[in-house]
Amino acid sequence: MVLWSMVSAGKASYDAGLGGELYAPWPKSKPHKPRISGDTIKTKEENVQSQQALQCLQQCFQVTLDAASTHNKLSDFLPKQAPTGRVVVVGAGKGAAAMAAELERVWPYPDVALSGLVITRYEHACPTQFIEVVEASHPVPDAAGEAAAKRILASVQGLQADDLVIALISGGASALLSLPCADISLEDKRAVNKALLHSGAPIEYMNAVRKHLSAIKGGRLAQAAAPAQVLTLAISDVVGDDLSVIGSGPTVPDTTTFADVKRIIQQYQIELPAAVAAYLQAASEADETPKSLPNSQAHLVVTPNQAFLHTEAWAKAQGLNVLYLGDQISGESKDVAQVMAGIAKHIAAQNLPIAKPALLLSGGETTVTVKNPHGKGGRNTAFLLALAEALQGQAGIYALAADTDGIDGSEDNAGAWFAPETWQQGKDMGLDAAALLQQDLAYQYFEALNQLLVTGPSRTNINDVRALLIV
Repeated sequence: MVLWSMVSAGKASYDAGLGGELYAPWPKSKPHKPRISGDTIKTKEENVQSQQALQCLQQCFQVTLDAASTHNKLSDFLPKQAPTGRVVVVGAGKGAAAMAAELERVWPYPDVALSGLVITRYEHACPTQFIEVVEASHPVPDAAGEAAAKRILASVQGLQADDLVIALISGGASALLSLPCADISLEDKRAVNKALLHSGAPIEYMNAVRKHLSAIKGGRLAQAAAPAQVLTLAISDVVGDDLSVIGSGPTVPDTTTFADVKRIIQQYQIELPAAVAAYLQAASEADETPKSLPNSQAHLVVTPNQAFLHTEAWAKAQGLNVLYLGDQISGESKDVAQVMAGIAKHIAAQNLPIAKPALLLSGGETTVTVKNPHGKGGRNTAFLLALAEALQGQAGIYALAADTDGIDGSEDNAGAWFAPETWQQGKDMGLDAAALLQQDLAYQYFEALNQLLVTGPSRTNINDVRALLIV
């Protein structure tokens, strides 16, 4: 098989062999399915091999997005018998609106009404009939998120034992579902969030802090809903798929403690507003998050590993040898880049541990310890710039790195891509990759080269896709 035939033949093979499709943008009459534009990637020069390689990587990313959608994945987790009481739908996250639309589409009990409210990021809404969708700020909370969180908490209070709460949770819920506890203000929470995002702390540490400063996260939403039963349907965006970490686990028991929070604050030297510091100092066991919730059950409806195994199968069907490194890759973006660059070089030189043409694939969530407060570029652009610096234009290695939610950090791009000629093009334009990486300005590098991957919101989130094609 000629490698590049897969670019044109790939969709047909995918449709026939794996039962999927490359989705069109959501219309009002149909549930949303994520999509990236067919012309998202364009090379600056008419280099046929580069065009084909990068189209292949783009399609690889699209296949992963398709697998990350909740389309046709909720039904198995819904009640087997019609609820006898009220059904209140709540939720938060970048995928919450799409999940709500899908729940309405597949809800099997037309005589049992759905109602409720979910919060999603600005520009991530999609049409629903019965479940209200509110947009708010992410990753730094705003007043819209706080007001919606208050409404969600109020909506589950006073329910009865025969009532059912369905919680739709996906990545991003922690920032969107912002309701500070005690005397902590929204501005205090915003300051803590910014400090956490710049600290380099992994997501599970950030969420441990968020839970203990919240009136709704860390299981407190399910606690407020008792005696009603709570059914959580979640899309995982965290390493290890820990339900208590996804969206800071508003409906599941919390295993972290105030002692953990104090350790994290000290370890990452996180500067706290006075009210937050005072609250943590005075907090007692009575203020702890719930460690058990008998009224709560939770299910993972989409996990990163499920999606990546689907992508791996697709790539093999296209004639590629695949080395899948797993969905639990973490650490500093630049360090992960060094490791993946080393593996790619070995494949290119020795055809080991797999032979060319090869796809080197990994998921998980890296971090960037931000030193420049005016830096621009998320963890995927930082990873890719460090990778480009490590490879320095080595022939035959192409790469794409992107966040499956369509937003790399707080910018307008999902990630970026590069071809071997990128390195020289950057040098010719006077771009110093090492210096820009050190200054947290990876976005500027790929923006100057017109190599940002801009997809718009995908309305799902299983974290990052890092794909290297070696030919």
